[in-house]
Amino acid sequence: MKNKTRNIFFAFGLIAVVVMLFTFKVSFVQLWADICRAGYWLFAIFGLWVILYIMNAWTWRIIIRGSGDCPIPFWKILKLTITGFALNYATPAGLMGGEPYKIMELKPYIGTQRATSSVLLFAMMHIFAHFWFWFTSIAVYLVLACSNLLPLDVGMSIVLLFMLCFCGGGIYLFIRGYKNGMVVKIIKFLSRIPGLKKWANQFAESHKEDLQKIDRQISELQSQNQRSFYGSFALEYVGRILQSFEIYFMLLLFDAGTGGGLTFVYAFLILSFTSLFANLLFFMPLQLGGREGGFAMSVAQMGMTADIGLFVSIICRVRELFWTAIGLLLMKVGNKQPPISR
Repeated sequence: MKNKTRNIFFAFGLIAVVVMLFTFKVSFVQLWADICRAGYWLFAIFGLWVILYIMNAWTWRIIIRGSGDCPIPFWKILKLTITGFALNYATPAGLMGGEPYKIMELKPYIGTQRATSSVLLFAMMHIFAHFWFWFTSIAVYLVLACSNLLPLDVGMSIVLLFMLCFCGGGIYLFIRGYKNGMVVKIIKFLSRIPGLKKWANQFAESHKEDLQKIDRQISELQSQNQRSFYGSFALEYVGRILQSFEIYFMLLLFDAGTGGGLTFVYAFLILSFTSLFANLLFFMPLQLGGREGGFAMSVAQMGMTADIGLFVSIICRVRELFWTAIGLLLMKVGNKQPPISR
């Protein structure tokens, strides 16, 4: 990727972060007090995300190798993974974010088609694992509700039913996408949207063969490379579960829950409900506002106080800003290594 193009991505991300900092509706006094209260657990949370990003990069590497050799070194995949998530966090719906950036950086190593299909497959697997994560939380909540550990009123029943339909529909669509590919169908869908019809039709016509090849590569991962498919899925799904430790560490500061195991289950459910609510507001940079509201409602449903929800949301926001800044800074390093010409 040319430095000029890379600087455009960097500028968009930097502007988004600055805007978020100025719209972060928490006083410095409260922010500093919560950071001090988190203490050494804040370093544990930052360190946890090193593990999670390594797992994400490992998933992406498995997907790349599922369609051929992988000449790009693992440290570079990790760097692009962290930067890609940073751009997706910082920009609305990731439209100026991770996926276009990763494709452009990966293209010199494995070509445009493989770069595009691997990035799309990683994004699909990341979302697919989320659907299963949310689906699992429904069963976990029902078990706790049947054990009289959590309430199950009419309102919560409606929420669980919505989650069941949403996750079931998402899993079904992704399974069909893995079997038949989905890029061509997405372009066809865009051609029905006013204002995009002309562009989508021209793009589909001029890139027809490339789009079909990308769809074939997507379907081949599930049909011909099942080891890569299930290996990448397992990494992403386990990563979502491990992410629960972030909230678990914070709940320990409040002695929330009735024991280590049950507290972790509460953390698991809080993460699931909050991430679902926040992802429904995907158009907001850093899911601003949606994440905080999700934490407030999820913590209250677990029978915890509003102070806990506010504390968890603030620390998670600090972690996101920290890793977003790291991801943007990584865009400026490690770019001098000559690409492998293919």
